[in-house]
Amino acid sequence: GTLTWRGNKYSLDNGKMLLRGCILRNTEWCFGMVIFAGLQTKLMQNCGKTKFKRTTIDKLMNTLVLWIFAFLICMGVILATGNTIWETWIGRGFEMFLPWTKFQIGTVFSGFLTFWSYIIILNTVVPISLYVSVEVLRLGHSFFINWDVKMYDCQTNTAAVARTTTLNEELGQVEFIFSDKTGTLTQNIMVFSKCSINGTIYGDVYDEFGHRKEITEVSTCVDFSYNLLSDGAFKFYDNTLVEAVKQKDSAVQEFLRLLALCHTVMSEESEGKLVYQAQSPDEAALVTAARNFGFAFWSRTPESITVCEMGQVVTYQLLAILDFNNTRKRMSVIVRDAQGRIKLYCKGADTIIFDLLDPSSKDLMHTTSEQLNEFAGEGLRTLALAYKDLDEEYYDVWMKKFLFVSTVLENREDQLAALHEEIERGMKLLGATAIEDKLQEGVPETISKLNLADIKIWVLTGDKQETAVNIGYSCNMLRDDMTDVFVVSGHTLTEVQQQLRKAKERILSLSRVSDARNDEDNDIFADDSVFEEAIITEYALVINGHSLAHALEPQLEIVFLDLACLCKTVICCRVTPMQKAQVVELVRKHKRAVTLAVGDGANDVSMIKTSHIGVGISGQEGMQAVLASDYSFAQFRYLQRLLLVHGRWSYFRMSNFLSYFFYKNFAFTLVHFWYGFYCGFSAQTVYDQWFITLFNIVYTSLPVLAMGLFDQDVNDQNSLRHPSLYKSGQNNLLFNKRQFFLCTVHGMTTSFLLFFIPYGAFSVMVKEDGSHSSDQQTFAVTIATSLVIVVSVQIGLSMHYWTAVNHLFVWGSLAMYFVILFAMQSDGLFGVLPNIFSFVGAARNCLSEKSVWLVILLTTAVCIVPDLFKTAHAFLKFIIHLLNYFHHLIQGSCRTSSRRSAYAFSHQEGFGELITSGKNMRTRIMSKLFLFFSSTLGICSIY
Repeated sequence: GTLTWRGNKYSLDNGKMLLRGCILRNTEWCFGMVIFAGLQTKLMQNCGKTKFKRTTIDKLMNTLVLWIFAFLICMGVILATGNTIWETWIGRGFEMFLPWTKFQIGTVFSGFLTFWSYIIILNTVVPISLYVSVEVLRLGHSFFINWDVKMYDCQTNTAAVARTTTLNEELGQVEFIFSDKTGTLTQNIMVFSKCSINGTIYGDVYDEFGHRKEITEVSTCVDFSYNLLSDGAFKFYDNTLVEAVKQKDSAVQEFLRLLALCHTVMSEESEGKLVYQAQSPDEAALVTAARNFGFAFWSRTPESITVCEMGQVVTYQLLAILDFNNTRKRMSVIVRDAQGRIKLYCKGADTIIFDLLDPSSKDLMHTTSEQLNEFAGEGLRTLALAYKDLDEEYYDVWMKKFLFVSTVLENREDQLAALHEEIERGMKLLGATAIEDKLQEGVPETISKLNLADIKIWVLTGDKQETAVNIGYSCNMLRDDMTDVFVVSGHTLTEVQQQLRKAKERILSLSRVSDARNDEDNDIFADDSVFEEAIITEYALVINGHSLAHALEPQLEIVFLDLACLCKTVICCRVTPMQKAQVVELVRKHKRAVTLAVGDGANDVSMIKTSHIGVGISGQEGMQAVLASDYSFAQFRYLQRLLLVHGRWSYFRMSNFLSYFFYKNFAFTLVHFWYGFYCGFSAQTVYDQWFITLFNIVYTSLPVLAMGLFDQDVNDQNSLRHPSLYKSGQNNLLFNKRQFFLCTVHGMTTSFLLFFIPYGAFSVMVKEDGSHSSDQQTFAVTIATSLVIVVSVQIGLSMHYWTAVNHLFVWGSLAMYFVILFAMQSDGLFGVLPNIFSFVGAARNCLSEKSVWLVILLTTAVCIVPDLFKTAHAFLKFIIHLLNYFHHLIQGSCRTSSRRSAYAFSHQEGFGELITSGKNMRTRIMSKLFLFFSSTLGICSIY
């Protein structure tokens, strides 16, 4: 920010005080440092606190790991108790082989040692490596976002950037989006469009009959060639304003003089041309407009502002700048002209300026207010302009008060605000400006897609209500077919409370009427109008900043939140950055929903930090929002791809990855638990130690990572074509505590079958030479081989999208198992390290038996039966869904809807003959079938 005092300009830049063009005395330095400290504190408060963000899956994983650890303790206690009982009843008979009196070991102490032994053996059930795998997947998902060429903006050479790797799957669960308007939904490239001066509108173009013409690309622009300082890129279409300037209309000249003086723009010469460096695009547009109409801002010093007025260079002494902030919502400058007159020029929000006007401007205020509403109705950004002549004596007294208040330590900001308002009160209205800020490309389509995904979009903007509402209609957030649009504009707590409750009661009463009408129908398809009314009934809420301040009070925040959640769209106007953060925090506090905030400027930083996910738009207002965000890109339209494609894929992949990971861990580890009941609870392992070490590292790590990185139920085109697929993430259907319980039971069942099927077979099975296959290593190799094949087949059934990498990892890992198995039990390694690789030839002897392979195939077939039933059940649902679709498709083709009666009033021939001829039926049905098959792919994958 900047501050000018006693003609000296103080500029705050990146936390440092830079002194430009002046030498400060000690008192001025102290004053400047005090103001700097205050502004720095205010800036830190405005930015909000930086929070550590974790996903819902992260929190669930931590809970599940604690549950698994408790389950591990329970298994250890059960097996330790079994060891104590077994040693008491049976172990006594083995004292001749292992005398207890020699080691002084009791049964209880034996159980205690066994407990810790089994904790070590069964520790693989606790998924420690899961966290590493999850981070690898998130890193990969982040790279997919960074590499997505469809989210790359060619005009600005800006690619999408995932600035964090911890929130990817959270992108697939968003329910609320909080969006800024300017620079986020709009381009933030401001163009001076219209203005109102002394009650007269300039900027409209009329034909010879007095009718207003629409301005297009072929419309004739005003010729500014007479002005040597004009900007060639500026376009204006109304010659009447130029004529008024040439005729030296005092009101017009004072209006343009205000635009040339009341700003913080810096000028410089580049290649012989005058170039402006503005703090915001709004200021640049206003100063550029004044420049083209003959009042060109030339240069500034800490004590003066130089303006070229109609070819004459005029220098004004700069006495003070009362800068803009989010509370004042206005900016003023106090200058002394060449004749020695002191004037105050002010521009700001009309709701603020109108309260400070002199009563003599009452009539003009009403006229200008109507014109402002007209401008806002066209989606233009508006500002009111006013001025005041100051008496020399009054100014001196005010400046002494200002200097005194600037040095006090208590309530300095409040006292300064009071002094600012004191000198600004009693101004005379000059007029208003209207600046056009066009929508970004693809905003309406993006919002429509997000609405179909059942994502609620709230717009939090500093613009006035009419402008925000008009933009809402332009980008499909507000529609004419909405049941009602509630406007809350009360100025007191009681008024806001009444308006909120009235709106909520109306929604609930209409819903009860609709429900009652639906109950009267036995067949929900008997009356299409009733069915569709119950589905598409939508409401919108528009609330201004004054009312929002009351709505966020503790006694009203729940009422406001309930009403807002009943509405499809919420627009909050004239809100401060802190109010944006408070609205987001309100939803986070009372709704178990994932929130996303998107903005492009520094005033959006607090909102971005408060939400679960922050998205920064790299636009015209610097990089503050991008630096505070979790994801960034150049255009709002990329948000639909970020959520509906990358977000949904990340959630889908992470959910499947976790389900399979927990399944294979339980299937692998719990075999030791069942084996404990048949080995005297001696903590003997079933598998070879090398197999235990390599199972999660080599045999199963790459296939599950490939699934977590590349799997997808539908491609990106169908994800965008059918946004309703996104709802599974919002409802947390793919991975939750219930899904964890199911995959745990599945893993326990698999481990049970992996142990008992070979155990039962080996009890009766003989080799080809008639000997028994009862050695422990043959049993271990059989179970280990069955386990690797089962989990490989299982991941094959769980995978929805096969790539070359998936094939390589799945079948390569299975082949790697056999290579390592035969290598570790080969003669060569035994000869090198006989103490480590002692089971020479065990795998070769075991897997050379046909009966062993029959046991492995039987075990594999029985273990995958549940998934086969699951797949058959999903296929059956698909067939039923297909038949129902054909049924309704045929009925819909044969039924005539009453809503098409509007065609009777058309002035052209209808489509009756074409429909009755049947020529269009094939195309119509085939197009619907194409859409149906693409949508059912996602439905089957969810089932």
